[in-house]
Amino acid sequence: MLTKILKLTIVLVFAITGVILEDYLFPYLSEILPSDIAVRGPFGFAVANVFSGVLGAVLFGAVGYAASNTIIRHTMRFTEVVAVVLAKLPTSNILVVATGATIGLVVANLIGGPFSHLPIIGIYIPLILSLVLAIVGAKVALIKHTDITSFFNRIWSLRAFKEANKEEEKEYVCSNHKILDTSVIIDGRIADILKTGFLEGDLIIPNFVLEELQKIADSSDSLKRKRGRRGLDVVKEMQNDSSSRVHIEEKDFDDMTEVDAKLVKLAKLIGGIVITNDFNLNKVAGIQGVGVLNINDLANAVKPVVLPGEEMLVFLAKEGKENGQAVAYLDDGTMIVVEGGKRYIGESVGVIVTSVLQTSAGRMIFARLK
Repeated sequence: MLTKILKLTIVLVFAITGVILEDYLFPYLSEILPSDIAVRGPFGFAVANVFSGVLGAVLFGAVGYAASNTIIRHTMRFTEVVAVVLAKLPTSNILVVATGATIGLVVANLIGGPFSHLPIIGIYIPLILSLVLAIVGAKVALIKHTDITSFFNRIWSLRAFKEANKEEEKEYVCSNHKILDTSVIIDGRIADILKTGFLEGDLIIPNFVLEELQKIADSSDSLKRKRGRRGLDVVKEMQNDSSSRVHIEEKDFDDMTEVDAKLVKLAKLIGGIVITNDFNLNKVAGIQGVGVLNINDLANAVKPVVLPGEEMLVFLAKEGKENGQAVAYLDDGTMIVVEGGKRYIGESVGVIVTSVLQTSAGRMIFARLK
């Protein structure tokens, strides 16, 4: 059935082409036929004009019919090759390239319109511009594929999120959403940071995080139970102090069991930033393109700067790992290793800083007795 339709279409296209080209045949027929017949026939139509149109349609239609099988065969083979090639490409690439080519054609039409009225070359300029700008648009779109898909993903995700929370009438701004994980809530320092006003935007506490806190609070282990209850108290404290900025998010992902995976997916869905103390979550979120704020990094950043050669008075609290060493601590918990300070453990002594080491666990200061 499809072959018959294609064949009929080809014949019609060729026949119409023949009718259009009859203008080129008409002058020759008008010279052969009598002038009265060539100019005006019995029904008001020029016989030569009608005859040339019919002749063109028949001749070109016959050519189209004869060539239709070959045209259809090569066309189907070409479409199969194109389909195989396109099937191997990601759908996003195809859509992005098509979008870029469409934009290029629109721009070419706007630019080429005024040139179309020029004599001789006017009809070719829009065609050339369309071809060139369509290719340029497709290439630029492919190069900017990541930026384009990310832009539309953010728009679509934000729209879906707003629709899901329409009855709650929440107004979200992507960059101002901070999603809290379990570790940072149990840590408790987030409540103090919130009070200082340095943290902007709304704080979102997912319901699945609250469920995990409840499980920890109900644990048989006394230490875990205390940590869970501490986390629930921190949530309550933040709600009391900044109720308008703290939101409980009911959205859950039933196809996932890990809380960390749910946090990352929620952050990607609403364009939010995860606040955590979890080193592994920090890495995973960063790999997946989700913004992360680590409270430990913040704490290290605001610690007092200590330079080699600086003098300070410290209390030696305990023995160090190496022979003759003693360990002291600053008010913010920074460890100070004092060479030769073992015999002064339990006393306050003056020391001179020799070096400062920044590790993933924090800052460590090495010093010697003054």
